[in-house]
Amino acid sequence: MKKASGINYLILAVLAFASVGLELLLAFGAEPVLYGGPTSQWTDMQNIMHWIFTCILWGTASWFMIRFAKKKYGFDLFEKGNKMALWQWLLIFVIIAGSLVVSYVSWDGSKVIKEFYANGPVKFIFQYIYYIFETVLVMLILVFGQKAFEKWFHRPNIPYGGIIVAVTWGIGHFFTKDVLTGIVTVISGLAFGSVYLLANRDIRKTYLILFIMFVL
Repeated sequence: MKKASGINYLILAVLAFASVGLELLLAFGAEPVLYGGPTSQWTDMQNIMHWIFTCILWGTASWFMIRFAKKKYGFDLFEKGNKMALWQWLLIFVIIAGSLVVSYVSWDGSKVIKEFYANGPVKFIFQYIYYIFETVLVMLILVFGQKAFEKWFHRPNIPYGGIIVAVTWGIGHFFTKDVLTGIVTVISGLAFGSVYLLANRDIRKTYLILFIMFVL
């Protein structure tokens, strides 16, 4: 088993971010040829198929990175964290509440309700399955980024991972979405990093909290 350095974990964080971009290869490469038109012309079924293909790619990439980190570096992402204190739960509650407020303002209403009415029940379900896998990759960027900078600077209480998420996944939304969405995702990335530390690096708790913040 190799003793991992900061650069080893940073490479995994970059790979997790690059894996998010696999969707672009589908949406702007293979699928327009397969479906005979750009994304704006896809039917509901073609959009659903896009999400299914994307989830398969994302799930495979995530499984590989998690397994590689454990087998090669001895880093078990599923290792249970220490019990959380009341103040940690309270701070997480404040972060979730703030996230919901930002989401409500940026969407001018409830994101879930608006997406449900925009997509209909079937498409809505598949979109949220897609969010499940996207949250996994964002979390991997966060966890591996945090591990990398802790190796370098030995300051475990600084949310390095959140900063990495903000400057990768967050800033990426400026190019794939719009300025407002980019700003919101950058702020969200920073909040995600704080949640991971507050949850004592327990990946199960972190994932559940991130998913709530992510979709609501």
